[in-house]
Amino acid sequence: MYFRKKMLAVVVADSAREGELHFERRKFLSGPGELRKLAEWLDQLQVQEAVMESTAQYWQPVWQALEGRCHLELAQAQSNRGPRGRKSDFRDAERLVRRYMADELILSFVPDPEQRLWRTLARTKQQLTHDKARLQNRLEALLEEMRIKLSSLVSDLLGVSGRRMLKALADGEKDAARLAALADSSLRATQQQLCDALSAAATLNGHYRRVLRQFLDRLELNERQIAELEQELATTLKEHESAVARLAEVPGLGVDSAQQIIAEVGPKAETFPSAAQRCSWVGTCPGKEESAEESKSDRSPKGNRAMRRILNQSANAAVKAKGSVFQGLYRRLKGRNPKGHKRAVWAVANRLCRIIWKILHDGVRYQERGSGPNTRAVRKRAQRLLRELRGLGYQVQLTTTQHAALT
Repeated sequence: MYFRKKMLAVVVADSAREGELHFERRKFLSGPGELRKLAEWLDQLQVQEAVMESTAQYWQPVWQALEGRCHLELAQAQSNRGPRGRKSDFRDAERLVRRYMADELILSFVPDPEQRLWRTLARTKQQLTHDKARLQNRLEALLEEMRIKLSSLVSDLLGVSGRRMLKALADGEKDAARLAALADSSLRATQQQLCDALSAAATLNGHYRRVLRQFLDRLELNERQIAELEQELATTLKEHESAVARLAEVPGLGVDSAQQIIAEVGPKAETFPSAAQRCSWVGTCPGKEESAEESKSDRSPKGNRAMRRILNQSANAAVKAKGSVFQGLYRRLKGRNPKGHKRAVWAVANRLCRIIWKILHDGVRYQERGSGPNTRAVRKRAQRLLRELRGLGYQVQLTTTQHAALT
């Protein structure tokens, strides 16, 4: 099958004629009614296997219409690339079938419908988190233009004190002393410093206040949507709370990253028979480009972008865990070379990827084998993870393993 946005070209191969392929061609529109006709036509021809090209998102409705009727495969478009020149949709579809039968295509992993829902929730939540950071940066730029130097005195501009002062400023408050009085008593900045930072409020144009109100409203909407998606994801993963808890114990990971990992690879990582194959799919292993038995490049493959982002962030956090095996690996690989940071972090990400596969595939728990973690830090982290899991509705009991008792 070869896709366009409004149309798809379908060819059915029949090898009954002395081993030669005979193609039956037909075009369908991409609407739901046409897809039902496509499914009925394939059923009449008793098609048992179907391969389609991964073109943007246009393959998804077709996949859902045919799912369960026959064995489906999704091929990367680059692996079906044809010679430049004359081109037709049916010719591309026929080449796709021939290369599939010759095992020359690069096939993609498509999870089951339930896991696809988890992916949608997790990726949408992550995108909203990026939008929040972008909004916060634009808000700070707006305050600089307004000559409100609040971010220089408040560590968290969107914290309790910062929000109270910004909301009052957007509502029309002009007295700097009253604005400063809204700050929490635990704030390190003095009232005099806050008054000086907010002194421009007396002459502030009303248009700026309206723009500031819009920014605050968008941030509140963004945070509410993130909270709703977070709770929705926790509810859908309720059945796999044990896997979430086991992953969250790994240094560098947490409840949020554990949920995203399960959404990407599944609760048991059943699709990947070994840790090496999973690392290859994610793209954390070294690449291999050989010619005449000489390696040209060891750059990692592109892999799954969502998993690469999660592992990169987790690896940067894991190397800061005192006494952990990841910190030891990072220091050994980085050495004194200031440019060795990225390589060392990516090696830690590869180690994390293998450990995650082991935890999910074999159902084991993480055990620290480093020089010895700080018992106080371990206790505080365990209590924090316990609060996060219970806040999402999971039922978790805190037990001390023999290894932890000895340390």
